[in-house]
Amino acid sequence: MPDRGGGPTGPRIRVGRPSRRARSLLMTLGVLAVLGMAFTMFAGFWTDWLWYRSVDYSSVFTTTLWTKIGLFFVFGLLMAAGVGVNVWLAHRLRPPLSAMSIEQQSLDRYRMSIAPYKKWLLLGVTALVGLIAGASAATQWRTWLMWVNGVPFHQTDPQFHLDVSFYAFDLPWYRFLLGFGFAATILSLIAAALTHYLYGGLRITSPGARASAAATGHLSVLLGVFVALKAVAYWLDRYGLAVKSSDFKATNNWTGLRYVDANAYLPAKTILFCIAAICAVLFFATLWRRTWQLPVIGFGLMVLSAILIGGVYPAIVQKFQVQPNEQSKEAPYIEKNIEATRKAYGIDGVSPVDYTGKGTVKDAKQQRTDADSAASYRVNDPNVVSPTFQQLEQERKYYQFPKTLDVDRYKGQDTVIGLRELNLAGVEKRNWINDHFTYTHGFGAVSAKGTQTDPDSPGAPLFTESGLPAGGTLGDYQQRIYYGEKTRQYSIVGGPQKELDYEQDDGTQKTTSYRGKGGVSLSNPINRAAYAVSLSEPQILYSGAIGSGSKILYNRTPKERVEAVAPWLTIDGDAYPAVVNGKIQWVVDAYTTSNGYPYASRTTLGDTTADSLNEGDNQRAVVAQQNQVNYIRNSVKATVDAYDGTVKLYTWDDKDPVLKTWKKAFPGTVEPKSAIPQQLKDHLRYPQDMFKVQRELLSLYHVTDSDQFYNASDAWQVPNDPTKKDNSAVPPYYLSMKMPGQTSQNFSLTTTFTPSGRPNLRAFMAVDADATSKDYGTIRLLRVTEDKVYGPEQVQNKLNSLSSVANFVRDMKGADSTVLYGNLLTVPLDKGFLYVEPIYAQGRNAEYPLLRKVAVSYGDRTGFADNLGDALTQAFGVDGAQPPAEPQKPGGDTTQPPANSTVKEALADAEKAFEEGQAAMKKGDLHAYADAQDKLEAALQRAEKAQSEADKAAGNGKNADKSAGKNADKSAGEGASKDSGGSSS
Repeated sequence: MPDRGGGPTGPRIRVGRPSRRARSLLMTLGVLAVLGMAFTMFAGFWTDWLWYRSVDYSSVFTTTLWTKIGLFFVFGLLMAAGVGVNVWLAHRLRPPLSAMSIEQQSLDRYRMSIAPYKKWLLLGVTALVGLIAGASAATQWRTWLMWVNGVPFHQTDPQFHLDVSFYAFDLPWYRFLLGFGFAATILSLIAAALTHYLYGGLRITSPGARASAAATGHLSVLLGVFVALKAVAYWLDRYGLAVKSSDFKATNNWTGLRYVDANAYLPAKTILFCIAAICAVLFFATLWRRTWQLPVIGFGLMVLSAILIGGVYPAIVQKFQVQPNEQSKEAPYIEKNIEATRKAYGIDGVSPVDYTGKGTVKDAKQQRTDADSAASYRVNDPNVVSPTFQQLEQERKYYQFPKTLDVDRYKGQDTVIGLRELNLAGVEKRNWINDHFTYTHGFGAVSAKGTQTDPDSPGAPLFTESGLPAGGTLGDYQQRIYYGEKTRQYSIVGGPQKELDYEQDDGTQKTTSYRGKGGVSLSNPINRAAYAVSLSEPQILYSGAIGSGSKILYNRTPKERVEAVAPWLTIDGDAYPAVVNGKIQWVVDAYTTSNGYPYASRTTLGDTTADSLNEGDNQRAVVAQQNQVNYIRNSVKATVDAYDGTVKLYTWDDKDPVLKTWKKAFPGTVEPKSAIPQQLKDHLRYPQDMFKVQRELLSLYHVTDSDQFYNASDAWQVPNDPTKKDNSAVPPYYLSMKMPGQTSQNFSLTTTFTPSGRPNLRAFMAVDADATSKDYGTIRLLRVTEDKVYGPEQVQNKLNSLSSVANFVRDMKGADSTVLYGNLLTVPLDKGFLYVEPIYAQGRNAEYPLLRKVAVSYGDRTGFADNLGDALTQAFGVDGAQPPAEPQKPGGDTTQPPANSTVKEALADAEKAFEEGQAAMKKGDLHAYADAQDKLEAALQRAEKAQSEADKAAGNGKNADKSAGKNADKSAGEGASKDSGGSSS
């Protein structure tokens, strides 16, 4: 048998060759892994570049990219050079080995171990800190661009008399530079100290001098730089007081100097600046004196001064000067804050106008006529009728409408509109081809009159554009919707694979192939490979469904597209569609903001713009998340074409200095205001989120007197939505209406205010929302002077307590239907306020609600009828109509005493049920109210029956029977349960 051990007669087994193959395999795998990671990084970069080029905003990509690269390399190299030079210098200044102590000799093994690699170690450390610093600096690209392109506001702060642009554009950049300087100095100091210790320049436990002269001089210079930077920080802190936030009285986001800031902190910062500058000079002087005695003493004095002058002294001033007479001390600074805040949020021209709110008593017919012309009352609530659109106009399961529809104007009428967007969840057979090649787009707009319902289908909207394909009053337009609020998946179109266009009534499918200019070409194999990697979908690389002409569509929501091409804008939470010049255009309102307006109080956008409609609703995303700002302008109107995805940015506020700054940074990206087509301008409106921010500020800053502001004696709040149970804020409503003094209706955005902590109405606010109006953006504020004017929640409770409303709710409950309340609209009318609320019912087996009733309230008058006209007529008592009966207490108007104990017990039960019902009404619990009404009716029937039997037994016969029935009906006020007002529709 051969010797396998490698003997002279057997073959030799070569162990080295498999080892080399293994090493080669590992090297190959390593190279492939590196190439894979490199291509993954390249794929992300390349696909971004392709997307920006496809939307004609490649300059945004390149400007942003080169700015980030420049900041990365400049500050990365500065950090690496600072740390590296100080390590090299510390190594060069090391003492000779012979002079090293026993302590240092114990570090020989560490020095010996790093000696062969010290150059590489130095390069590695400096490279690491450089990469981290560069990556951090790259995130400051917005700060850099604003600083280098900033334009003046031509407004100065009241304390330092500097232009606002210093605080908005310059100060943030100076603070970044200061922070970078501190980081570089501290890292250099640590690295130099470690190097000195490792090579003997510093000693910890050895007797004698703790540091060599060279180490002393080197570290003293670094400490001197640190203290000098601290002096600069103290100087900048002086200006930072003008934009400092604090809690003060009525507002938690007070910004600007107060008495203690101007009279204690400001002089303290100046004194500390001088002390820090002297201390820095003492540290630098150790280059000649070679001792740390004076610098250490100076540094200790600086720390002590910071505690005493910067902390204790202001606290003493606040305690003994401000608090005993705070109102008068703070008055000048409150006035500055009020003025700056009103300017920063564009509400400086708003002055409340007194309005009684009680209403006037006049001729009923004239007041009824006035009510007709006061507003175009929108009975189709866009927040309720979306399921109706879905059921009646969805046409196919793979289409959907947004949860909240939009309000626009077409042919002078308020119109509710929504787009029939694609919903892949409704596709019966889900696979990659169907999801991304076949089902690619929605189809058509659907609109309905806001003020009318369909006479042929009671309670349903009166559609002005409907069907598939859609037809109606909107004319001819491109109906295919490739870009929309619900369109979040990517689609590959325009290639050999045909797309489903829409399904006809006879079941046949019509196909199409995308021919729009939007999308990125996939005809290039490099592009296909890049998207296969970036989307983690390898089929893109080899699928036969992709060929000549194929394009990939992604980033398809209007918000995503505008944010991408203008990353310096804050986007409104609600994009809305408009049919303009034969196309569907998504209109997106965008804001320029700043957090550096001196003295202007801050607000958190995410909290301020939340209301009962957008909380928890992804479709109506809350604007700008949770960032704080103290300056905002609706400076840009953007559009996104629903077919080809074209994005256009139009200047809207051409006086805004923040917009001017960004237009300098990204020239040519924002078109002038004159370029807005007139047909598009007809559909532009005042944005909701801007209005919400302004109403939140006006709840406090309608007050311009410092004493009144300090006392918060007239603080307001936005009331809760009375139609919801989650205590969320009532949303603003779009409505065509007249304000006092106006002769015609204007498309407006409206809201109400109540006093802080009380439900009564305190103010009504409306802004002219029609972009074609000369008064666009004019805010009118009515301050209610009467104390007992009903607010929205009180009006809702009042309407719910009507017996006709309760009977309607009970009838709907008996029919197993759900009652839904629409928007409670508020309209000024004859020195009072008219409230109008549509009420819907939805059966258990029905998939959509229908308008069944309209409730109206004006002062003490109420109406509840099948339609708005009858409800108004009923409320104003015109043509013999009587208002709905108010509930009366059982037994409150009896003419005969109860005949026996059974009757007494029944009426006692009726009275108890009545009280339970009233308590339920106050809580807004209609189901509990309906249950109480059932108990009330049963008790009254028992009473009537017992009274009848007692009268018969007494020989009274019919007369007693009628008397008991009359008493029972009159005492409960329940005759309304059998009249026409209480019947279900």
